[in-house]
Parts: sequence; C-alpha cells; structure tokens
Amino acid sequence: MKIAVSIFSFLAILIGTVLFMQFQVYSDEVDSIEKGYQYSQEIEIVYHGDSLDIRQHFKNLPTEEISIEWPKKAINPNCFIENENSCARLSEDSLTFKAGETRAQSISYVIPLEKGLQSSKLMKDVFATLKKGNVQFSTVHISTQPEIQGEWVTGLPLIGEQKLTLVNYTMFSGRGAVKDLYWQDGVIDLQHQSDVLSIYSKTEMNPAFYEKLKTVNFLSDDYFAVINGTNMDSLEGYRMLFLPNLTVEKLQHTVVISQLEAMYEFGDSPNWVKELVASYLTGTVFGSDKTKEVAATITNQMTDEQLDDWLARLQALEGQKMNPQVLDEQLSEVLGASTKYITMSATTEGSYPFLFNDPREIYVNLHKQEAIQVVLKDGEILYSADSLLNELGYDVKTGENGYYVTSETRAFRFPHDPGFYVFNQRRYNTVSMPIKKVAGQNFIEEAWLQRLFLVELTKSENRITITAPGEQQ
Repeated sequence: MKIAVSIFSFLAILIGTVLFMQFQVYSDEVDSIEKGYQYSQEIEIVYHGDSLDIRQHFKNLPTEEISIEWPKKAINPNCFIENENSCARLSEDSLTFKAGETRAQSISYVIPLEKGLQSSKLMKDVFATLKKGNVQFSTVHISTQPEIQGEWVTGLPLIGEQKLTLVNYTMFSGRGAVKDLYWQDGVIDLQHQSDVLSIYSKTEMNPAFYEKLKTVNFLSDDYFAVINGTNMDSLEGYRMLFLPNLTVEKLQHTVVISQLEAMYEFGDSPNWVKELVASYLTGTVFGSDKTKEVAATITNQMTDEQLDDWLARLQALEGQKMNPQVLDEQLSEVLGASTKYITMSATTEGSYPFLFNDPREIYVNLHKQEAIQVVLKDGEILYSADSLLNELGYDVKTGENGYYVTSETRAFRFPHDPGFYVFNQRRYNTVSMPIKKVAGQNFIEEAWLQRLFLVELTKSENRITITAPGEQQ
C-alpha cells in the first residue's frame, strides 16, 4: 500500500508541478494584502473510512501576514512538514501565516465523516481558505482503498483516474477555487468533458444532445461540473450543478445564470431580469415567457447601432450592481429618452407597455410630488390621475359605471367606454378619452387635464409645475 501511494504521490506531484509552472507564467507578480492577492493550491486527500485526511499546499503567497480560515468541521489542524520551510510562517496557534519571504506553505487537517463515505452526499466547504485571497489555480489528488468503487466530483476538470490493486487514485486540476466534494457509488460516470464543463450521468446522453450542446453560448470559461441527478441533501455545490432529467435547455439556463451571478451583483432582482441580461450577453433569448416578451419589446425599440451600444454597456457593468433601475438608466441613455420600462415590468406579473417617461420633477401648487408620473404614449402626454387629482383636492374612485372624480362643487364621471363624459350630471360627447388605462393604472391626457380641471402648466428644463385655479395669481 505504501509503495503504491508513494508511486502515485510522485506522479501527482510531477503533474502538479508542471501545471503550477504553467500557472506561474500568469502570476509572476503577487499583489499585496491590501489590494487582494492571488495564490494557487494543491490538495491531497486520503479517505480512511471515517475521515478525510487532507494536506493542503499554498503557493505564490504574498509576504504579508495572512489569516487562515479553517473548515468548520476540521480537527487536528497542523503543519505539514514537506520540507524545512513548508511551515516556517505558520503561527503557533495555526491561525495565520506570519509575514515572511517563503512563498509556499503547507498545512494538514482531518475532516471526520460520522457515517463514512456516503453516496450522493455533497460535502460542503471542506477545504481551508486564505482571507482576502483569490485562488487562481487548484489541483486536487484523491486516494481511496481499492474496494471503494465510485466517482468523485470537485467542480474542476478531471485529469485522470487510476484503479490498481492497492489504491484508487483520482486527479482534478484547473483554474479557480475548489470548495466542495461529491462522491457517488459506481453508478455514475463522466460522460462528457469540454473546456467549460463536465457532465456526469448514470446513462449516456444521446448524440443529438451533444450536437445541440455545441450551439450553446456560455458567458465565460468558468468551469462547472454538471451531475444528471440530485444529492441527498438537495444542496447547491460550488461549481457543481445538480440537474435531474438533464436537457440542453436546462443545462444552458442553469450554467449561464450561475456564470452571470458570478459576474454581477443582482441583489433581490427577479430571476427574469437575470435571464434578460443573459439573453443579450449570449445572443440567445431564453428563459420565461416574460423574459422573451420584455427582450423582444426592448429590441424593437432600438436600431442595430443602439443594440451594439446596449450590449457594450451591459458588458461594462461587470462586477457592479445590476437591477431594473440600473438597466433602465442604461436603456434611457441608449435611446436618448427616459424610460422606466424594466422597473415597471418588475412590479407586474404580466406584460407592461413600453413607455417613455418625462424625467422632470413634478410640482403641484409648489409642492414636490414623488408619486405622480408623466408618460408619453401614442403621441400623448399622460399624467397619473389618482395621485394628481387627489393632490388637486378631488376624491377619486372606480365604480361600475366608470371613473368618478368629485369635489364639493364639481363631479365628473368618465365611463369605461369612449364617446362621452359626464360633468355635474350633464353629458358631453367627445371623440377622445380623457381618462385612459395604462397597465391597470388611470392616466389623464394633458390637454384634458387643463381643459377640465382648469390647471395651469408651466414647464422648464428640469421641472413641471401644475397650479390649481385657487393657487393661480
């Protein structure tokens, strides 16, 4: 057993060394702690029946002091003496690597497994991390007894597997961090591996699946492992996606949204907003019916040049907050006119019409109004009726026979059907409708507002002032 482990350790170290040398080309300069820093790591795991014995080697470390964040379940945190300098910077309490010139340090610890190695069990956050550091490259070696027959998944590309008389050995290596481990007994296999993802499944996928997969556009080359199935705790894995009854559409949606969430800060934005951004970034509209409708509406408002500008703006927002308000700001700049289309669509379950908004501040009798909207629709200027008429001293309500607007001396009824309105119990015929429904809200057309309610409108570059008759001088 020791001879076999030694052979594989030598082979693993040799392969790992080559991979890390390749990585060094991109990492010659190490950033300071203040700016954040990048490091690479190599992890050796040996399964012993009731635990995972782990040795973790950090490379390319900055010279400043670094805090070590051990896994919550780790026991026996210690130095791993690989050479005379491999623990030179480890503090006595094992909580930090002290300041020093040695760029490589090694630690060891044990992750107890109460019930041993369980099939379909996702083991989360089993590796140590370094505070404020970003992992640029990881290599993972896993050794188990030969009677353990199954498949390991880490979220990194699988480099190779060896099954011998005395030991089973598996190696993963690739860019980025690794946080979780997943193991399933021998009913799952690696069916497909590309530059972007691995697919593990009990059964082979049909050729049509892979042909369709070739047409999928992903947002980045961040690697994912896709497991056609579920884990026993229904947990989400880091760079591991569990998708039962796998289809290309489901794979595309889940991988792209996962990549997108790593690129932008969406906060509590609705999921369709993520799908909307992803649709433009990938050049493929997908997702819910609402996403498709909103995307089609926006696209129809833009020329080819504006679409290019829109895409460039979305790409430039990477790493920043992304929500309906931000998208509306960018869309307004692209179109050269203010709109709250995406924000308003986020407040309704169904569709919302595309409207341009007057961005100027609204004042009624010199008091600033936050609730009153001014929109442009079909060549008309519309004011949100409920809030405006309330501010002008009227009571408003919607009844069986129309929209009622009343004060002590004046009473209006605007029927649901066009052709007339009633003022102080007298009927007046009309061709256009003073009150219009837009996305379930009541709006009044500007000319009718002035004519019926006798208000004075004053407009400047930044402000619209509405003055009631009693306030006019």
